[in-house]
Amino acid sequence: MDVSKFIDAEKGLIKGEIFHSQEIYEEELEQVFARSWCFLAHDSMIPEPGDFMQNYIGEDPVLVVRQEDGSVKAFLNQCRHRGMRLCRADLGNAKNFMCSFHGWNYGIDGELINAPHSDQIYESLDPDVFRATQVRLANYKGFIFGTWDKTVADFEEYLGDFAWYFDAYVDRFEGGMEVVGVHKWVLPANWKFNAEQPSSDMYHGEVSHGSAFQVMVPLSAEGAPPPWAMEQLGKLSQPAGYQFTAPNGHGTGWFNGGMPLMDETILKWHQSTETEVSARLGADRFAIAGHANIFPTFMMLSNYTFRVTHPRGPDEMEIWAWSMAPKNAAAEVKEAIRLDLLRTFSPAGMFEQDDAVNWEEEQRIMRGHMARKKPLVYQQMLGRARYDADGLPGKTVPHVYAEEAARGMYQHYADLMSGKPWPDLEKLKKAREQRERAELAAAASPAPKAASGGSQ
Repeated sequence: MDVSKFIDAEKGLIKGEIFHSQEIYEEELEQVFARSWCFLAHDSMIPEPGDFMQNYIGEDPVLVVRQEDGSVKAFLNQCRHRGMRLCRADLGNAKNFMCSFHGWNYGIDGELINAPHSDQIYESLDPDVFRATQVRLANYKGFIFGTWDKTVADFEEYLGDFAWYFDAYVDRFEGGMEVVGVHKWVLPANWKFNAEQPSSDMYHGEVSHGSAFQVMVPLSAEGAPPPWAMEQLGKLSQPAGYQFTAPNGHGTGWFNGGMPLMDETILKWHQSTETEVSARLGADRFAIAGHANIFPTFMMLSNYTFRVTHPRGPDEMEIWAWSMAPKNAAAEVKEAIRLDLLRTFSPAGMFEQDDAVNWEEEQRIMRGHMARKKPLVYQQMLGRARYDADGLPGKTVPHVYAEEAARGMYQHYADLMSGKPWPDLEKLKKAREQRERAELAAAASPAPKAASGGSQ
């Protein structure tokens, strides 16, 4: 599908039809979600053989299961007989999965074990042919991603330069991460509103979350905020930082000195880890833990919230948010991280409610005719991107209030929606980057001096 009439990423203009159209949504399931690497699980969610959890790629339910040998497999949560959901539990431990409709039985690897009376009613029922549909998997430092597409690049190549930034979230500590808790909820808004915000919209925080910040600021006995809280709030009014975008739509943004943290326990612990993290990743990456998104919908927030957004039609999304903590952190730190998610980005969290109101109202407006015809403006820091500048890999802009990552996300979205195969998309993206680098180099080169003339 050609969505270029709705998306002009180079000019930073996006029309609202992409947030409203059922036809576009149906195409997204095939061209975007089925062809992308989507987050499915973390090792700590399924630690033992037989442990499973249910997740989604788009609207396709997927079972992710720890095997007897410690490996992980994932497959479509659907019986091959009549299409019934094999397992309706969100998570658990199983020795097999039996369909509750007719009793077809599958192993934890998705292989068909047997079907009742098969020797009497089928001439030939090949278990290799009728096993559950398998998902291609990648495990990146404990984070498990899956895709239906056999031609998309391996996961690390899919990340590209974003891997350097991703490690600043998931590889900060020896021992890795573990899940502390999870929330799930539904919002009546398009999935792309949520996907674009973590990587490209720090701009909204000062206004949308202004009242929440006021409530969250602790007060001393004299009724004044302590200095540490004022220092954190000051980051919003003096937004020095960066934003990064990747060719495959990933992005992140962060304040210099790190994101505002309004819990003193977490702040002190975070500051105490600077030496350890800097030794592990380098001093540059200690502060790179703002907000981020791996396209299409795996998001990381600065308070160790990891979340995935599942599309549920053009006007509805289902959000799953996990609180994760460094595995080796003290118990009181893990508890503080869990409580911080409850206060901020849970269904009842103060920040999440602000965001929900914004997204829901945006979606209501998109029902109108004129609201979908006039382009929305994504032009912050337009034309200010650089490559490999200030020691940062890839394409960045030198300001945290920017929309470079959103423009990059929608450019990649349009590329995928075109239906071009991945090998062609990779050539297109390489050519685009080469052109941009050449244009930047030409703009940075001094103009040649005019030759001086004179009479003999």
